[in-house]
Amino acid sequence: MQYPVNELFETIQGEGLYTGVPAIFLRLQGCPVGCPWCDTQHTWSKMAENAVDFGQIITKTGPDERYSELSAEAILQRIQSLGFTAKHIVITGGEPCMYDLRPLAEVLEPLGYQLQIETSGTFPILASSSTWVTVSPKVDMPGGYPVLADAMQRADEIKYPIAMEKHISAFDALLAEKPARAGAVICLQPISQRPRATELAIKVCRERNWRLSVQLHKYLAIE
Repeated sequence: MQYPVNELFETIQGEGLYTGVPAIFLRLQGCPVGCPWCDTQHTWSKMAENAVDFGQIITKTGPDERYSELSAEAILQRIQSLGFTAKHIVITGGEPCMYDLRPLAEVLEPLGYQLQIETSGTFPILASSSTWVTVSPKVDMPGGYPVLADAMQRADEIKYPIAMEKHISAFDALLAEKPARAGAVICLQPISQRPRATELAIKVCRERNWRLSVQLHKYLAIE
């Protein structure tokens, strides 16, 4: 299994339940969902002409569409050679569930790494039972992909992006049709750092005893 790696870097997780945890981010190329507010639109297309050696990936100075095809074993070697010390690995994108992620778990978990996937819930989740699955459901996006009921049931955490009341209504409709599994953590995340979106998220979290996710990394101006 070869994974199209757009970025590999160490930082602090800025979203969801694991906010504040040192983490290695493995960003994969490719996503057809088409969220209008996406802040990683450079990961959407996977064109053969953008495949490069990993040396060009690690020396990037800004976001672009280049990626490097790496096996799970090669990804581990890069993590070790770069001297990363975090044990929490966030697999994101793009849409990471376009790919079978079980080979990554087979290589990384025996060495003490905890895997977390951040997915839109629009593709089947092929991951180990120990992988922490964060589903950020994307409803009625331009790509036309529906959120899968199986993804909602597999989610350990559901992190829903909002900006207006209509987004809360859409989330309620989704939960009614495709409920979260019992015990799943539910987070609301403002789509932007605008006060209106944040105030709405705080209000609803207080009313429903949900968690707030504020994209801490953007406030800290880190990756």
